[in-house]
Amino acid sequence: MSRNRTVVRIAGKEYPIVSQDSEMYVQRVARYVDRKITELNLTTRQPVSDCAVLAAVTIADDLSKSRDEINRLRAQMEAQAAELKALREAAQAEAQPRQDA
Repeated sequence: MSRNRTVVRIAGKEYPIVSQDSEMYVQRVARYVDRKITELNLTTRQPVSDCAVLAAVTIADDLSKSRDEINRLRAQMEAQAAELKALREAAQAEAQPRQDA
């Protein structure tokens, strides 16, 4: 896969990013980070560097919670798949002609 160079603007400063992801994706991620920093800067009135750290913690928290939810949903899906398999096997056993009659 090719590497793409994209220049993004975060908190008023330009950063060159080299990535295998598309320019559109990199720009979208950069806008998300910029928005988080801007929101924190407006609400806390802290320096941009402090807001960048707070944004990183907020984004890491969001990521961790998303991963936890994915794991919870995966476990739920696996349990439902096992239940479905057991029900299917029970239905197939019921459908078999009885040989003890």
